[in-house]
Amino acid sequence: MFPHLSGWRVNIGQLQEACAKELLAILEKCEGTKAIIWDETLAGPVGLIAKYTFLKEHNVTKMFPLTGDPLPDIDVKSIIFITRPNLKNMGHIADNIHSEERKRKTTLKKDFYLYFLPKKSLLCEKHLKNKGVFGSLSHVGEFRCDFFPVDNDLLSMEVKDAFRELYIDGDPTCLHQSAVALVTLQRLYGKIPRVCGKGVFAEKLWELTKSLGRDDSLISQANEKGSIDHMIILDRSIDLMSVLATQLTYEGLIDEIFGISNTTLHLPADSFGRGDDQPIPALSTSETKQIVLNSGEELYAELRDKNFNAVGQILSRHAKSISSALEERHGDKSVSDMKKFVERLPNMLANKASLSTHTTIAGLVKEVTDSPEFLDELECEQEFIMCADLDRPSAFIEDLIAKQAPLRNVLRLICMQSLAGSGLKPKVLDYYKRELVQVYGLDCLLTISNLEKAGLLRPQTGHRSYNVLRKMLNLTVDDAVEVAPKDISYVHTFYAPLSVRLIEHFLKPAGWQGLHEHLSSLPGPAFDDFQSAPTPFGARRGSLTSEISQSDIPRTILVFFLGGCTFAEVSALRFLAQQEENNVEFIIATTKLINKNTFLDCFIEKIND
Repeated sequence: MFPHLSGWRVNIGQLQEACAKELLAILEKCEGTKAIIWDETLAGPVGLIAKYTFLKEHNVTKMFPLTGDPLPDIDVKSIIFITRPNLKNMGHIADNIHSEERKRKTTLKKDFYLYFLPKKSLLCEKHLKNKGVFGSLSHVGEFRCDFFPVDNDLLSMEVKDAFRELYIDGDPTCLHQSAVALVTLQRLYGKIPRVCGKGVFAEKLWELTKSLGRDDSLISQANEKGSIDHMIILDRSIDLMSVLATQLTYEGLIDEIFGISNTTLHLPADSFGRGDDQPIPALSTSETKQIVLNSGEELYAELRDKNFNAVGQILSRHAKSISSALEERHGDKSVSDMKKFVERLPNMLANKASLSTHTTIAGLVKEVTDSPEFLDELECEQEFIMCADLDRPSAFIEDLIAKQAPLRNVLRLICMQSLAGSGLKPKVLDYYKRELVQVYGLDCLLTISNLEKAGLLRPQTGHRSYNVLRKMLNLTVDDAVEVAPKDISYVHTFYAPLSVRLIEHFLKPAGWQGLHEHLSSLPGPAFDDFQSAPTPFGARRGSLTSEISQSDIPRTILVFFLGGCTFAEVSALRFLAQQEENNVEFIIATTKLINKNTFLDCFIEKIND
């Protein structure tokens, strides 16, 4: 169903198939024609495990988002609600069932089914009982789908506000969900021998995962090592700078400017030419064009991890290649040559359409990246990353506040100044707070409080740990190369994400042993645990005592980001995997793919809503 998900040593297609089987089991339990009412946050992610044609084959004739409005008249036998355990959604479900029951005099009786993803909630069930609709449900079950396959090396739980839940709300629900998800992965791919990580909640997550794994007979009784060699769990709190820094890769910029939702990009249709015969994975409407972005498209797989300044050259090279291939038809050809050309023609036309699409997207991105506003903000944040002028209010931030620039833009830069200086001087912090309240109103005090709880804003105390780490781990590179990079810093032009720099050190023979002093300056404990007999991390190559070392099979490392990760971090890990000396494949998993905008949005309180 999704051929681009397979091909690696860890076949992510297996995970997609397991989730699709879960969905199939749900559909088979419900009789007759069916309508699915989706929690709005799930319709997109479920599209990563099952296509609409799959649903149609199993008698799903209608699909609607879950809202409080009455459902349109639908002639089906079964109505299936699929939702996350959320009290607001329970209210919508109750309204929908009541409205359908009122229509019963004029329509056939319908059966109602409710499935929670990933697990049931007693509180939600009680709420439905209080609303008087629980008895109307023919069945209440679970849709066990913990990870959604974004690509052949990338998994997301699609838990939107995990970081906020842990650090602001004190809600550990996502820890349990993450632990269940990691246990599910080990059921599919085998027990992971070695697990290490950094951060308070990373350690708690691993302890919970171990506990659940011991209770799972499929994992606890397995003696053989699975297809994943190591797991690294990183708490988002250890590296907040990399989330706030502007991503400068092709995929990262698309996500920050336009937003990529479950591999789908929505852009104005009038930005694209009228190519009705385009065979790329795109669906057009009168207003927007949906473009699916994954490694199944050859050109996108090549472009996505490149620094944006390298994209133009690649598009130009492909344009020349396609042009010369199409020109071949004009020469003197034999019948057999023409037959070969005709066989290649559909692929050439698909490549041409793909090139046209990405040329348009790159043009739209370039309009933004060439704007004075973008460049000025980028210059300001890069000065903070280099630890310049941290002890006084930034004139650029003052100008943004005076111009009433979007609050999110202003807060991002203030937070970056705070993170770079390991806090702001108390006078500077108080000055910023006064200015923000005067211009944006008292509402922003709640947002500021959230940022302080999360560690993004704080008064300066002690030594400047970020600046020390920046120098010792070479987080900022003087001679950065964007087009043919030699270091992961290319993803932010000259700044290497701390999270990925730590993983890069882990790949070395000494691992993190030489980094104890630096790791101690990051929040939370570091841990290193073995689920089976430990083998030296570097033994895979060059060790005569290891059978595996005598082959050149790359080791597979699962990296789990608790609290979200960015496309720039994903690109940096892919870059490390491409370096032959590392001999590694990464599977990247996260609670949610985030960027600087979506990350800050979870802290901003909107009083009027």
